[in-house]
Amino acid sequence: MTRTAFVLGGGGRWGAVEVGMLKALAEAGIQPDLVLGTSIGAFNGSVIADQPGAPGVVRLVELWEELSEAGLFKASMLGRVRNVATLQPAIHRSAELKAVLEHIHGPDKRIEDLAVPFQCVAASIQRSAEHWFTEGPLVPALLASSAVPVLFPPVELGDEHFYDGGLVNSVPLGRAVELGTSKIFVLQVGRMEAPLRPPARLYESALISFEIARRHAYAEAMANLPDGVEVHVLPSGNPVEFDDPRQLRWRDTGSTAELVEGAETATREYLAGEGLA
Repeated sequence: MTRTAFVLGGGGRWGAVEVGMLKALAEAGIQPDLVLGTSIGAFNGSVIADQPGAPGVVRLVELWEELSEAGLFKASMLGRVRNVATLQPAIHRSAELKAVLEHIHGPDKRIEDLAVPFQCVAASIQRSAEHWFTEGPLVPALLASSAVPVLFPPVELGDEHFYDGGLVNSVPLGRAVELGTSKIFVLQVGRMEAPLRPPARLYESALISFEIARRHAYAEAMANLPDGVEVHVLPSGNPVEFDDPRQLRWRDTGSTAELVEGAETATREYLAGEGLA
């Protein structure tokens, strides 16, 4: 029996495209036996793991609409300046994101309580390595996986501190292969669709270096797929170039509906073309 995994990559507000992909997958009757997520992909993936199929998709659409209306990252300019001026390690405080996650899952839910096996990844500061959360309290794991440097402070759990999982495994395809899945659907936010090129300007050197760090584990996993593993990289409908100026507008969630719709349409067409719909 084929074991199917959904792999959901990181990407901040671009994570809305994963909602569109999940809508198309649910419509095609494709459900996961395993869900793996990084950062915003962990957020989206945890909801689908909790409520597989159409119910989870409906919940995610509602949540993204709530986040757009509430403006999670639209803290006051005074608050942001105060955090910088007082040498805080981040622009935002973890309490903002924690409140959202507890609103979604409640404060006491554990990873093993989810309907579908779920794992998410974060970057351990002390060990300079990826750390996979496979059991235990769900909200702290999601906080750790989503702790984007500068935006949020590192999350302390036990004797370790964690930053965003995208630093070590932005699209955790390799983890799905390691766990023995034979059919993998990769939900990425559009960066993997845009090729890199040598820098033409000074600032592009830093952007390209960051993209190489973000993509290398995924590229290695794709290049070394074992025989018998079927991978479907779903189209985002929103290719994101490494120097796309929209990436600087990380607090802008006004295009959520368009991102969801574009990815849903592109993924529906892809699945039909592959004979999966």
